[in-house]
Amino acid sequence: MNNSYRIVTDSASDMGEHLTEWGVASVSLTLKFEGEDKIRRNDEVEPVAFYNRMREGGVAKTSAVNPEEFALVFEPILAAGEDILYIGFSSGLSTTCNSGRIAADKLAEKYPERKIIVIDSLSASAGFGMLVYLAVKKREAGASLEENAKYIESLIPHLCHWFTVDDLVYLKRGGRISAATAFVGGVLGIKPVLHMDIEGHLINKFKVRGRRAAINALADKLGELMTDKSQGPVFICHGDCADDAALLSSIIKERHGLDTDITVFTGPVIGAHSGPGTLALFFIGNER
Repeated sequence: MNNSYRIVTDSASDMGEHLTEWGVASVSLTLKFEGEDKIRRNDEVEPVAFYNRMREGGVAKTSAVNPEEFALVFEPILAAGEDILYIGFSSGLSTTCNSGRIAADKLAEKYPERKIIVIDSLSASAGFGMLVYLAVKKREAGASLEENAKYIESLIPHLCHWFTVDDLVYLKRGGRISAATAFVGGVLGIKPVLHMDIEGHLINKFKVRGRRAAINALADKLGELMTDKSQGPVFICHGDCADDAALLSSIIKERHGLDTDITVFTGPVIGAHSGPGTLALFFIGNER
């Protein structure tokens, strides 16, 4: 069985240093703050400083990875005689994954003996970070490139993304909610609970009053959708609200008997759109 392949992803997976630990190569999305010319890689920005700047009114604009940048990562792997499994940021939110596909198609002409499989995760942040994690585990268990790709694709319809935000202004800025909804929600302490649908788009599902109710709602969704508690790991990511992430983790442990496997920051490229105080929960459920 041929296991001579590398797993590649992009920085919107928010797995940070875990990728190095797992031997996963990565390309980086970029961002820059309004009023500045400096373009920063996602992994060059310290999360706490980034969120503090957002709290002070800073607005960051993000950019996808282009095909040329993918080629710089892909080609040395192919030249070394290895195939590639690339798991990418949802095409419903970014052109990054399509850039990876363009690069793969071009390199296939130069390296016809090599294989590159591109998977659109239809997921974001630690959601497709979880897919990368599971692909690493599957590879370690001896799965071939094709077996691993089929396994990851089978998980995508079941990868649950549930999250809430602390300040509605960032969703308003991104066009997810209206200005009137953001204003009323801010006055009344209304917190939206959102998820990512099967097409990889963010959907506002319902609203609750107060942050604690929103955190409880995330834990409730795990209980509702993950009926088999052995289905997979539990990941949490947060936009510089570590105490809330710890609270969510403790509620999940108390109610459902599950430990949180990985907790990470919501990276700057994702956080630029969701804002400080974003709290997200990821798990494999019966359906999204």
